[in-house]
Order: sequence, then structure tokens, then C-alpha cells
Amino acid sequence: MLSKHIIAVARGRGILRPRHLQEASKFLWRARVAQFHSTRLLEAETVKVPQMAESIKGDSVEADEEVATIETDKIDVSVNAPVSGKIVKLLANEEDTVSVGQDLFVLEPGEARSHASAAAPKEEPKPTEEPKAEKAQPPPPKPLEGEKKPEAPKPQAKEAPKKEAPAATAPKPVAGSRNETRVKLNRMRLRIAERLKESQNTAASLTTFNEVDMSALVNLRKKYKESILKEHDVKLGFMSFFARASILALKEIPAANASIEGDEIVYRDYVDLSVAVATPKGLVTPVVRNAESLGLLEIEKGIAALGKKARDGKLSLEDMAGGTFTISNGGVFGSLYGTPIINLPQAGVLGMHTIKDRPVVVDGQIVIRPIMVIALTYDHRLLDGREAVTFLVRLKEYLEDPAKMLLAN
Repeated sequence: MLSKHIIAVARGRGILRPRHLQEASKFLWRARVAQFHSTRLLEAETVKVPQMAESIKGDSVEADEEVATIETDKIDVSVNAPVSGKIVKLLANEEDTVSVGQDLFVLEPGEARSHASAAAPKEEPKPTEEPKAEKAQPPPPKPLEGEKKPEAPKPQAKEAPKKEAPAATAPKPVAGSRNETRVKLNRMRLRIAERLKESQNTAASLTTFNEVDMSALVNLRKKYKESILKEHDVKLGFMSFFARASILALKEIPAANASIEGDEIVYRDYVDLSVAVATPKGLVTPVVRNAESLGLLEIEKGIAALGKKARDGKLSLEDMAGGTFTISNGGVFGSLYGTPIINLPQAGVLGMHTIKDRPVVVDGQIVIRPIMVIALTYDHRLLDGREAVTFLVRLKEYLEDPAKMLLAN
């Protein structure tokens, strides 16, 4: 396989961010065109760049084969070869920070050589004549009668080195390891830290809680999950119900689906639902677009597809752009309570938690029910407490009686 080199993209230059999709697509187009100009044009460049690892230079590549990866603050963007050919010059070093329009490498078009054949070692010619056998040495003479056989010399035992007494000033050993490991923050983690701190400093964040009796949803899912998986090839989970209930609540509380831009409030008649997904590099929030127009199974399929792309590192910039409201499910990791943080410029984020059997009072009787704590963190600049509490109450009503979702407009 062709070696893949990670090239970090500069943060803070307004490139490859969700709100700058036009610039991002322009970058990808420029990068592809710039790196595959004719050799003569690229040789005219006077900028000198440090040499990259020798493992990639001179490699042959097939059309559409991934050559490099550009790591951004949100996703990794692949750079593929548009034509078959040979890499003849490298214009960026591994781990370099590159900017929009910068040349990456020079590709000389031509037929790509098979990697297997290129890597196969050449066979050495076999010798035509076999080496002559060495002459047999005569056996040692037999000892005469009465003569003792010479004894083999016995190995002399080595004297054990004398142990030196420990120095009086030697420190006493400490039990356990005290090693330290330093790992550089990746660009995504740096960006997450920056955005979360920006959210704390900008939004007037406040969190309100409520409890949901999950009995109806648990029974509904148990009853239909097998048939839905068989007929529609999708696993029925709780996320689609929470998404649908949130969409209906957002229609009643439009400020929860709005955002502040300058001195204006932007209200929306659509819901682009951001769904938090944990990946090895950090938390990402891909978007299910126009979720208000989708049914339960369509929402479930959309969330599942985005989750798989996120875990496989295949999210595109379009998958990450925008978002008007976020749902974060910490319950899959066992979280019982939590206060999610707002994903700016959104006005609210819903936090789901784990389901626990608890004693509750129903019609004057103490019964055991599966209970989930839900949390809404909201921007108090846009929502008042009454609106935030109403949002969670509506959510609770829809989830405890799912039939209401079918009757709601």
C-alpha cells in the first residue's frame, strides 16, 4: 500500500470549516489542480520545501487512489490522484501546516506500475556449477593398548563477582511506575477545546431537568424491533423517538431552534438535527438535514448512517455543516445525570441519559418503572426559563405516550 502522510491544515485561516463550505470546496479544487499541473509549470516555482519521507517519492499511483490526508479541526480530507502516474516531487512535509492553494506534490501522468510488482525483489541467478565437496579429513589415530584416552579439558568455573555494598546515599526505591508520556493534541481536540470554551464565554448557559417514564417506549421497541429490522433493515432505537419528539417541541418553542447573529435573532422553519457521535479523535456532530420532514424510520436510518461514517472517518464537510439543535446521548456510556454544553451558534442541546429502574408513584401506588433523566441546556439570551421548562414537559408527554407523535402536526 502507498504510504499515507498526514498534513495538518491551518486553523484560524477560515478554511475547511462548516460555515465556509464554499472556501472548502474551492480549496479541494485548487489543491487537485495545483498539484497536478504540468511538470514544467511546477518546476518554475521558486519556493523551497523540506523533503518528505522517501517512502512516497517515486511511488506509482492509480487514478482515484488516496495519496495524502489533510487533517482539519473537524474531519480528515483525502487527497486522491485524478489520474494514474508517478509522484516525482514532494512540496510539503509530513505534519506541515498548509494553506489554501498551496501545492502538495507533482504527479507525472502515465501508466501506474503495480505496487506488488514494484515491491517484489529480483531473483538472483542460480549458480550453474555446484560447489565441490571438501576433502574428507583422515580420522584421528586410535590410542594404543594400555594408553589412556586423552581427556577433554574441563571448563574452569568462573568466580562470582563480589557484590558491592550499596552506597550510603542511594535513594530508597519507590513502589510503582512514575513514567510520564506527552502526546501532542490533535487538531480536532484543539478545536473542540476552543469551541467549548467559546461556548462557555459567549452563551448564558442554564440547564433544566426532567424525568421520563420509558415504559411505553421500551415496550414499543421490544414489540416491533425484530419486524422492522427484517422488513426495513434498520435497528429501531430510542434516538429516532427523541428526535421526533424534539422536532415537535421545537415547533412550539421556536426560540430553541433559533440563533443570534449580531443584533438579530434568526428563526427557522426547518430543523437540521445535530447528533453527537464519539470517535477516537473526539466528539463530532454530523447533521440530519430537514429532520422535520422525515419519519421515524428515516430519522433512524439517517442517524445510523452518519454514526457509521463518523466511526469510519468518512464524514464529509457537508455532513458536518450547519445544525440548528443538538441531541447528545450520554446514556450509552452509563451517564445518569449530566449538563450538556451548547454547540454554538445553536440555542439548545438535549442530553439523554441511561435508563434505570426506580420506584415511582403512579395513581397512588409505588411501582418500579424504567426512568430516564433528560436535560436541556439552553442559551438564556434566547430562551426564558418558562420556555425551556415547557420544551422538556412537551418532550416528556410525547415520549411517555408515543401515539401523540402521530397525532401532532
